[in-house]
Amino acid sequence: MKSANIPQVKLGIVAVSRDCFPIELSQKRRGAILTACAAKGLDVYEAKTTVENEKDMLAAVEEVKAAGCNALTVFLGNFGPETPETLIAKYFDGPCMYVAAAEGDGDLINGRGDAYCGMLNCSYNLGMRHLKGYIPEYPIGTAEEIAEKMAEFVPISRAILGIKGLKIITFGPRPQDFFACNAPIKGLYELGVEVEENSELDLLVSYKEHANDPRIDEVCADMAAEMGEGKYYPDLLARMAQFELTLLDWAEGHKGSRQYVAFADKCWPAFPSQFGFEPCYVNSRLASRGIPVSCEVDIYGALSEYIGMCLSGDTVTLLDINNSVPQYLYDEDIKGKFPYALTDTFMGFHCGNTPSCKMCADRAVKYQLIQHRLLEPAGSDPDFTRGTLEGDIAASEITFYRLQCDSEGVLRSYIAEGEVLPVATRSFGGIGVFAIPEMGRFYRHVLVEKHYPHHGAVAFGHYGKLMFELFKYLGITDIAYNQPKTLPYPTENPWA
Repeated sequence: MKSANIPQVKLGIVAVSRDCFPIELSQKRRGAILTACAAKGLDVYEAKTTVENEKDMLAAVEEVKAAGCNALTVFLGNFGPETPETLIAKYFDGPCMYVAAAEGDGDLINGRGDAYCGMLNCSYNLGMRHLKGYIPEYPIGTAEEIAEKMAEFVPISRAILGIKGLKIITFGPRPQDFFACNAPIKGLYELGVEVEENSELDLLVSYKEHANDPRIDEVCADMAAEMGEGKYYPDLLARMAQFELTLLDWAEGHKGSRQYVAFADKCWPAFPSQFGFEPCYVNSRLASRGIPVSCEVDIYGALSEYIGMCLSGDTVTLLDINNSVPQYLYDEDIKGKFPYALTDTFMGFHCGNTPSCKMCADRAVKYQLIQHRLLEPAGSDPDFTRGTLEGDIAASEITFYRLQCDSEGVLRSYIAEGEVLPVATRSFGGIGVFAIPEMGRFYRHVLVEKHYPHHGAVAFGHYGKLMFELFKYLGITDIAYNQPKTLPYPTENPWA
């Protein structure tokens, strides 16, 4: 997914050297890393300045900044100088990863660098100076291993930079009696995210101002081409196109000091009757471009979606952790075919915000059945409740996750890897049959026990490792996951 709403990372590398160790050792090892990166297709800017002192540090930082780097690998090719190497994180305006050389590329007399030891002093000094550096799970490695860590650092950096430059734009309060979408702003500010709050009326005024926009016909044609003949309501296209342009123009006009945006919109109950359609399909189209639009003014849902886009480089969705899989469906389509118990499965659903590229071929723009029951006369044909993108979500590996600020103002998160099964849901909406190992226990002892709301973000692939590293970097101390049977939760009854 290429999107102007997602940062582009330019990674640099700076080697450091303790002056009582051969500087050539760090330089040689830096060169080997660049060769390994090139073999992986990873483009990295090599700072020619090797840092031994503070003047070198300033010169190296200026060099990588001038080269346009916005993320940096600080490489301890030998023991490393404690003060200059840690001050790089202070003077470089971007995420810094600290890694160190493993021995083995020379003898242990003149070819020993002791970077294993130096990394300890480096981390100690980062802590003393209250400087934030990213240190991988195991920060020591050969050139090839360091190159792999650098490749993993790129999406982490993309997420860090994205969060730093993000504004979440909201329209309306959460729907009445939907306290689960409550959003203490304190946690957003702690992360560096900005928030702009608007009313539904503000959005409606802007929407009306976009009537007869000359770009509407072009957007209508694009919608028709995306969905295909017979998969949309022709009479709705102009209204949906008008809304899409409204959101895109609002994003561009309201970024302010920020580079990136996400939306959290109040999509019911007043929206469909006043705008004349459901916004879901438009939301899905923006998400496919890297601009998340969360349902029901779920601000942390929008933030979670954006994080997943940055880490995966792909679109995501936001779903209700919605309903259990019936026993009959499990017996007919899952049991004996997939390695999951019934309690490992559930259905993820939302009205129709999942991008079309992540859905089965029979997806189509339809109407919101629940809202039709609520808002339109019984027995009538759907009118303004049309506009959802419905169908089964395509089979895929997934990561189900959320970053949330709880009612006490504490940031916490969960991550669970699993898959969408190739099983027909036999239901309505944008929906899929999900399977996560030990989901039943995770549901009770994480989602219920820790009071998480009903929305979870879905990234299409397994990104648990990267997400865990990112959350650690952001300072999230409560990172829950679906623990195996051998690892009970603190609240789990051992006799159950």
